[in-house]
Amino acid sequence: MASSNGQDASKSSVRSLYLTTRGAMPAFHKDEADVAIRTRLEELSLWKDAPLVLSYVSYGDEVDTRAIIDDAFAQGKKVAVPLCDTASHSMAFHYIESLDELAPGLRSIPEPQPDALIVKLADMLGSVCLVPGLVFDGIGHRIGYGGGYYDRFLAFYPGDKIALAYTMQLSSNPLPATATDVSVDMIVSDSCLWRCGIAELDTQMLGE
Repeated sequence: MASSNGQDASKSSVRSLYLTTRGAMPAFHKDEADVAIRTRLEELSLWKDAPLVLSYVSYGDEVDTRAIIDDAFAQGKKVAVPLCDTASHSMAFHYIESLDELAPGLRSIPEPQPDALIVKLADMLGSVCLVPGLVFDGIGHRIGYGGGYYDRFLAFYPGDKIALAYTMQLSSNPLPATATDVSVDMIVSDSCLWRCGIAELDTQMLGE
């Protein structure tokens, strides 16, 4: 549980604000934004060259990844999604061959079966990881849902970390961060592509 002061309290208030803001997005706007994000992501050379996509499975009003996962399968890529271990507050990515293999897990989020093949660290080289979150700033700091699962995984992940976000989830102000928070490398939104830590929009990463 978050404390009533310091970084935890600050993150908690930001988290609450962006949960409400994202939840208020009209359905037609969300659908259009999801298509724009998917299109911009799949134009990236990083995406085109990646043999493996590690993706969260969208739930509720998150940026949709189900169509992205289906596109990855259609393009001959391997796909893996996370399975959370609530005892250790950690997660591992398991290969799937269809979204139909998933079942409700932690917080009712769809997860792979426990006996699905785990992705080894060596196999993650050259992959991309699609990272969820509630809000992101320009240097790649993110505030998620408070479990710390992704930060623990991303601390050793060797590939490119790509956040998917709606424009309303982009903060012009620095977000509170701790030493254990892991920044993303790039943010793909419905309005722009942003290489974190670079003070300009990236116009050269689009894979032409």
